[in-house]
Amino acid sequence: MTVATRRPEASAETLEDYTLRFAPRTYRRWTPSVVGASALGGIAYMADFSIGAGIGLAHGTANALLAIGVAAIVIFVTGFPLAYYAARYNIDLDLITRGAGFGYYGSVLTSVIFASFTFIFFATEGSIMAQGLRYAVGLPLWLGYLVSTVVIIPLVVYGMRALAKLQSWTNPLWLVLMVAPLAFLVIHDPSSVQRWLSYPGNSQGVSTAAVMLGAGVCLSLMGQIGEQIDYLRFMPPRTAANRRAWWTSVILAGPGWVLFGAVKQALGVFMAVYVLGAVGAVAAVEPIEQFTGVFRRLMPPWLVVPLALLLVVLSQVKINVTNAYSGSLAWTNSFTRVTRRYPGRLVFVLVNLAISLVLMEADMFSLLNNVLGFYSNCAVAWVVTVSTDIAVNKFLLGLSPKQPEFRRGLLYPVNPVGVLSFLASSVLSITVYFGLLGSALQPYSALVAVVIAFALTPLLAVLTRGRFSLRRTDDGIAEPLLDADGNPSGTTYDCVVCDQAYERPDMTASALGGTICSLCLSTDRDGRHLLPAQVR
Repeated sequence: MTVATRRPEASAETLEDYTLRFAPRTYRRWTPSVVGASALGGIAYMADFSIGAGIGLAHGTANALLAIGVAAIVIFVTGFPLAYYAARYNIDLDLITRGAGFGYYGSVLTSVIFASFTFIFFATEGSIMAQGLRYAVGLPLWLGYLVSTVVIIPLVVYGMRALAKLQSWTNPLWLVLMVAPLAFLVIHDPSSVQRWLSYPGNSQGVSTAAVMLGAGVCLSLMGQIGEQIDYLRFMPPRTAANRRAWWTSVILAGPGWVLFGAVKQALGVFMAVYVLGAVGAVAAVEPIEQFTGVFRRLMPPWLVVPLALLLVVLSQVKINVTNAYSGSLAWTNSFTRVTRRYPGRLVFVLVNLAISLVLMEADMFSLLNNVLGFYSNCAVAWVVTVSTDIAVNKFLLGLSPKQPEFRRGLLYPVNPVGVLSFLASSVLSITVYFGLLGSALQPYSALVAVVIAFALTPLLAVLTRGRFSLRRTDDGIAEPLLDADGNPSGTTYDCVVCDQAYERPDMTASALGGTICSLCLSTDRDGRHLLPAQVR
């Protein structure tokens, strides 16, 4: 047997992130509830309040609530198949995307889209924290942006264990600080609810165009399912004993995140309307102004600003450790596949934070709804394409294998089904967004993205007869990938390149003999270990 030269970069992964890999059973020791609570801790971001406030002040409460509801339904339905696959097969969204219509290299497109999501929202949350620091201690915004970026670095060096502890320990305090003041306000000033519900904005009653414009902004959050999946991939095997807890955690922490997000967006409208007269429309979309205005009704003046700042900083840290972590995974996935070199995840933590800092210093927050409205077209096209491939092509039409595949050599470099659907949906919806097909259609760009991706994905699968789904159906190892309960097998095999043991789903046979892990196969620069394509 010929053994290739060992490449240390393939096995020298940073702590506990399993970049480019299946998450092994030996590492997934948390209960479903712990994983679910950790994933939900990552949605503590303040951007929802700003997004809801921006939509409500522009279009009125009625249009805003309808827009939030429409977006929430779309996000929940499309997020469910992705969350299930991540939890059941213990792979992240990039690995899911590879085998759900895009191919091994084709999914680099969507990795960049997801990385963009993480640095856009890191910049949004960092801006909110900087606003809080300016309000509370007079720190200049430019310096606040830098502080909100640098403080995340030591927190995101470690992987799931550190993030799980951070989210679990801070969830109770965050919930109390957010929920208690709002409940108090509604109880002691019930007229605030009526003022909120009747606020007209700049619209003359309910308008389909206003609803769809608002929904387009909300749909920019569709990429959040990728961050939820970065936690859900560490879900323990589903068994008869934990079945109920497993499903509850997957649904609530997977697509269910949008239920909590929708509530926060609605509360953002409520608080913006409440403080509008005191601070003006520009400041009313800033969460620090919103919560300070609410806290003044509840507590002594000396306590208002410190608690509001604590809530803002806590929320920013909880979400931005996830943004930085998920973004680093997405960049690393793309870089390793294109260059066949593995530089380590921490390099891309710094890359993602640097891009975020530039966006903050460029005052992206002042253009937030415009940025999100544009970005949502790409995010919607990606997620709907992957979700449709799973739900329709895999389960309904049977044109794509139900069991997900992510390993190099088993997939075609590019699968036209997902790539063409994504590109067509993105380009057409962006064309609509900029009004190039007429102003009447312009508010419906996000809906165009949904419809085109949903229709074109199965159509292309039928036209290609699913032949680009798998390059090989046999990975050269006799043992099945799944055990008797349908969970990924925990049997380990040694990699001939890095001499490390990995579980069965991460391994394939090497063309040179023995078995090779997925990361070493990704960094096999001359392709010597790749198995030949199967004759059809």
